[in-house]
Amino acid sequence: MTPSPVIDAHHHVWDLAVRDQDWITGEELAPIRRTFTLADLEPDARAAGVVATVLVQTVTVAEETPEFLALAEGHALVAGVVGWTDLTAPDIADTLAALRSLPGGSRLVGIRHQVQGEPDPEWLLRPDVLRGLRAVAAAGLVYDLIVQPHQLPAAARAVALLPQLTFVLDHAGKPPVALRATHPWAGHLRMLAALPNTFCKLSGLVTQADPRTWTIQDLRPYADTVIEAFGPDRMMFGSDWPVCRLATGYTDVLDAARELTCGLGEDGRRAVFAGTAQRVYGLREPAV
Repeated sequence: MTPSPVIDAHHHVWDLAVRDQDWITGEELAPIRRTFTLADLEPDARAAGVVATVLVQTVTVAEETPEFLALAEGHALVAGVVGWTDLTAPDIADTLAALRSLPGGSRLVGIRHQVQGEPDPEWLLRPDVLRGLRAVAAAGLVYDLIVQPHQLPAAARAVALLPQLTFVLDHAGKPPVALRATHPWAGHLRMLAALPNTFCKLSGLVTQADPRTWTIQDLRPYADTVIEAFGPDRMMFGSDWPVCRLATGYTDVLDAARELTCGLGEDGRRAVFAGTAQRVYGLREPAV
């Protein structure tokens, strides 16, 4: 049976000739310290049955989001962009409106900030941040959460304060797969999942594991926890390309996700691999 069409709800691109990616440092990240473009992604994605993608921010630089919107406008594969803007800026509502008016602005579906790098574990609860998140909700956009496990409790509190905003947890909250530990990540994840305005990406697990030796069995306890907590109608697949290349290739990431969700049945898998992303981000009907 031919697999159903896939929406990849989380990938990146970057051009080092345009802007440095200052997070790509050290020997472990050296394999991805080069430019990655949509032209690099498309052959692998199309071969894997991917019909649409969501392009996600990489750096906290205002210029990146307009660039991504322009890329999306010029490329049929990219159905949505999760960009960055300063949540604490007093004029955030005006900034979001300006982004929507740019070429490709209709492809803006969400906003993300690198909360994982904030030293304050309760950064999301700051009054200026909450004000910015309310503006994101008022603009009809989604907010992607990129946090470390210890930041999940504050994230859950912020989510509870903002029932009008849809939150999508990236990379399942970055569980410590390489350590083979689930505590306290699993408890924190369930706390977040108990809130109805939360969704979760089945993404990034291969690079949370040991990228050299990972197996499906290493990933399974974490995927099973996500499935139990969120259910397929609140989950979406993301490749995290090209970061996933630190561990494996595009097709292998998709195959791993399919194996980890093999018990969900046809309707559940259709939700994880396309339906949830299309519904939550309001993506156009992909061209199959």
